[in-house]
Amino acid sequence: MKPLLRAVLIVDALLLLGFGLLFLLTPWTSLYNALLLVQTQPALAGQAFGVALIGLGWLALHASIDGGLTSSVARVVGHVNWLTGVLMLVWLLGLHTPALNGFGQIVSVLTGVVLLVLGLGGVRLSGAVRRRERLRVAEAVAAERAEKQAAKDAAKNAANSAANSAATRREPVVPATAGFPVYHAEPVVEPVLPAAPAVPVAPATRPAGPASSMSLHATTNESGLSASERAARAEAAAARDDARKSAADAPGAPRPPFHG
Repeated sequence: MKPLLRAVLIVDALLLLGFGLLFLLTPWTSLYNALLLVQTQPALAGQAFGVALIGLGWLALHASIDGGLTSSVARVVGHVNWLTGVLMLVWLLGLHTPALNGFGQIVSVLTGVVLLVLGLGGVRLSGAVRRRERLRVAEAVAAERAEKQAAKDAAKNAANSAANSAATRREPVVPATAGFPVYHAEPVVEPVLPAAPAVPVAPATRPAGPASSMSLHATTNESGLSASERAARAEAAAARDDARKSAADAPGAPRPPFHG
């Protein structure tokens, strides 16, 4: 829509420059008579009006190139054009002043209609372009605010995560309350049991007979016994030996073979 508004501004600039040049040539009487136009009196007023129109046309041409001035200048030029068109139609059709012949009146009326339509179109287009520009600016501002808010939220989340990780790494501290003792966790020390003394073990030897078995029992089992227990064991061993001898001397008992 902005390229269309620039095209309208170019047309406005050409019209304004043309009318400004025509009013600047107000003292040229023969030109006005040839164009069937009414000459402005005094000529100084016509030339001053022509200079103003040329300046406004140059501004419209510059605004058609510079995008920052397009909507503002188009709005001003549009209002000037449609108001000029309305004045021309009122004076020419309503008051019939100045008195022109048929061709001059037709040209003047057509000029007023063109100015009216072109001015209103320029005003409408400039308003639409201005609304779009404001919407773009608002969207850009909203996007910038959203980016800033997102950056702040990211920084806040990073700080919270760092604080949480630091809190998990260190021991939690219980706040002390007035009137209540503060308990601290103490490390539990495992008791160390003393090692049992090593008991020397006599080398095992093959028993040769009852005496050797008795001595083996006596040496292996009497080391950790009291005197009474040792005496009882000695009596039991003697009783077993007597029982074996009596069983060997009994009649009918098997005897070992005789060796000569």
